[in-house]
Amino acid sequence: MTASSPVRISINGRFLGRRPTGVDRFAYEVVRGIDQMLASNDPATSGLIVEVLVPQAVQVDPTLFSNMKIRTVPGGSGQRWEQISLPLAARGTLLLNLCNAGPLFFRNQVTVLHDAAPVRVPEAYTRAFRTWYRVMAPWIGRIARRVLTVSEFSSRELSDAYRIPARKIGVLPMSGDHMLRAEEHVDVREKYQLGDRPYVLAVSSASSHKNFRLVIEAIELLKATDYDFVIVGSSLPIFNAVQQALPDFVKRVGYVSDAELRSLFRDAACFVFPSLYEGYGLPPVEAMTLGCPVIASNLPSIREACGDAAFYVSPTSASELGQAMTQVMTDDGLRGALREGGYSHVEHYSWRATALRILKEISPWLSH
Repeated sequence: MTASSPVRISINGRFLGRRPTGVDRFAYEVVRGIDQMLASNDPATSGLIVEVLVPQAVQVDPTLFSNMKIRTVPGGSGQRWEQISLPLAARGTLLLNLCNAGPLFFRNQVTVLHDAAPVRVPEAYTRAFRTWYRVMAPWIGRIARRVLTVSEFSSRELSDAYRIPARKIGVLPMSGDHMLRAEEHVDVREKYQLGDRPYVLAVSSASSHKNFRLVIEAIELLKATDYDFVIVGSSLPIFNAVQQALPDFVKRVGYVSDAELRSLFRDAACFVFPSLYEGYGLPPVEAMTLGCPVIASNLPSIREACGDAAFYVSPTSASELGQAMTQVMTDDGLRGALREGGYSHVEHYSWRATALRILKEISPWLSH
């Protein structure tokens, strides 16, 4: 890339109008990373002019990314906006899509596809959603300049499920260092009346492949413990089925802010992540970043994310999960080893590094 003439990148900012998910977190941190690189005149951003395009219904603070322009693009919302209005607004630029989708008739794009979940765990999605992704993802893989993803596992999945050539797929590192920016709430135990006992932290999700049922089944098998379970997140149908049977040592706190989640991670004796399918596995990396020992599903993608720093269990065995939680909670040495291993593992990653990798991946198409 040369500084002789400006090079323009458009970023699909549709994600800024949604309630954040892991995919949206990725997008925000990547854009923030590029913004910081622009601010510091990093050589990788030399000659770049970056614009974030958002639907008219999305209200964004213009100072959110102070070194980029945030431009409102009229013309609907949702997929209609993404397929028609966005590509018209992005003409003459390279379009960067960070959240699993892009316009079908715009070749000068680089798109991040995080996984092949709609194919691998179809029960977690509506029929309409599955049908759309079975059409959209392979087509994007065909027309886009480059497809990016978040793990070597996902790269293989995209090739297999959507027939995207492996040579066309780049892999990005991820990070949990955003958790270090959140202001910590020191009163989180008092706010949620958690008491003084040590606790296992878990985050519930309505998506079936997140496999939260396994946590409930493991709790039911344990009967009584010397520690509590703190459950963050949405109310699930399984809660309604077992509500009367849930013991007093299970504490549900609902949705929490990033600051509260940081405090919960910091104070937890361990974090449980029982997912059946992941493209990467960001929550356990967030936990490790904050010094929280991790028990996680023994899946290729999660092993790629967590290395040797997690305690792995089968995602289909409640008894194995229960035994693992008991072992970790009763062994101070094991918790300390997991904590230190987690710190060592995540210190090599940062969102700035992810942003730099993206710029390197797209650089062949930034010459004009």
